[in-house]
Amino acid sequence: MEETPDFATFVDTWNKDQNLKTPKHHKQFIKWLENSWTGKNRELVLMAFRNSGKSTLVGLFCAWLLATDASLRIMVLAADLSLARKMTRNVKRIIERHPACVGLKPRSRDQWASDQFTVNRDSELRDPSMLAKGITTNLTGSRADVVICDDVEVPNTCDSAQKREDLRERLDEIDYVLVPGGLQLYVGTPHTFYTIYAKVPRRDVGEDVPYLDGFKRLEIPIYDAKGVSAWPDRFPKKKIEAILRRTGPNKFRSQMLLEAVDIAEGRLDADLLKSYDTELVYSEMNGEAVLTLGGQKLVSANAWWDPSFGAPDRGDSSVIACVFTSEDGSYWLHRVQYMTHDPHRVDEVSEAEQLCRQAVTFVDGLYLPSLNLETNGIGRFLPGLLRRELESQGVVCAVLDQYSSISKDKRILEAFDAPLAAGRIHAHDSVLKSPFITEMREWRPSSKARDDGLDAVSGCLLAEPVRLPRNPNAHPPGKRPGWKGGGQAFNAKTQFEL
Repeated sequence: MEETPDFATFVDTWNKDQNLKTPKHHKQFIKWLENSWTGKNRELVLMAFRNSGKSTLVGLFCAWLLATDASLRIMVLAADLSLARKMTRNVKRIIERHPACVGLKPRSRDQWASDQFTVNRDSELRDPSMLAKGITTNLTGSRADVVICDDVEVPNTCDSAQKREDLRERLDEIDYVLVPGGLQLYVGTPHTFYTIYAKVPRRDVGEDVPYLDGFKRLEIPIYDAKGVSAWPDRFPKKKIEAILRRTGPNKFRSQMLLEAVDIAEGRLDADLLKSYDTELVYSEMNGEAVLTLGGQKLVSANAWWDPSFGAPDRGDSSVIACVFTSEDGSYWLHRVQYMTHDPHRVDEVSEAEQLCRQAVTFVDGLYLPSLNLETNGIGRFLPGLLRRELESQGVVCAVLDQYSSISKDKRILEAFDAPLAAGRIHAHDSVLKSPFITEMREWRPSSKARDDGLDAVSGCLLAEPVRLPRNPNAHPPGKRPGWKGGGQAFNAKTQFEL
């Protein structure tokens, strides 16, 4: 067999045979893939707009690799087996027709199946030359020199937190499949804000580094910063505008501009939250209690507890949240705490008592003068118990029973729509790292996504602020004074005679 040409020549030969041209962005694919292979870069991410031909080029790349070294074993992983088979069939077709692949096709038909094939090779290896697998199938026992992850992230594998976790667990198995020095190549587009292709870690789901941290990337969106189309012959400006109108902004940003956003149009834009990392400062000046946050004087607060028994990893979450209001009318979402009880301690301390004690610690640490307790469901049993816990720990905080008759969807929309759009909601870094942000990004009216944190915060935003006295002397000794303002009656000594 003649010496295999370089990858660019290999592709040009194929395209001429198919009466095709090699567009500019395909030349970028070709150069990047060949340089990565020859330069020993073995962890790669190739992202390009939908219908860019990236899977076709990767198929040519696989055929070129086998033409270069027939002993290589390539595994293709996709969201399901049918998608993986498409790549395998494409590579088989190239091997059958490309001049540089003469002699690779085996004579035996059982070596030339739809989901796997083995080319003529000198090595006696157990694994086929190319194998198609769905991401949910068992990979145990397989070995590969190259693993192509072709569209492993699609809506069906990433539209919930559990599916995203399952996808990552399956992809982690590649480490046990890939031989030392093997190539791992991801090909696809992001389908969610929590995509595996994210460049920065998602702190609210516990990531310290992005999932594909350290992978070498090539990203080609549908147009560049100047608005020039990456493939003007097939995607002129009018067609791009038509795709945008037809698919909507989120899907366009995700699939054509490669931005990590949810394809479905979310109602609450978490990116409109203004982050801060300062903590509360309590002081007493001139007989007044003052609470500030980042230099902003706070005038009111609301805390809301949407109770549940908070069994770990099961059922609804028991969430308590607090929102402060500053003098300029801005909201400061300072804490959202997802509380759980310890099932192993229920014999000595009941579930309700455990949660009430956490709530007391929450309000005490944040100088909260009152707590709204939603009495729907199990909440109707808690006010009395919570008041006893507050009294036993010497914490001054009013417990306000709240019964909600408004649907949760309507309450969330009413609470968030206006202040969020106006840029008036600030969120503490601890909130941005909590499950609250995931709830916010994935929430849609009438959806089944988790919304317990959203419900608690919406209660804070909708509740009437409580202003308490600012005079420390108006409280019993040892009790913390109020800081929210409001007039106080007091006796003053004067020299007037009436």
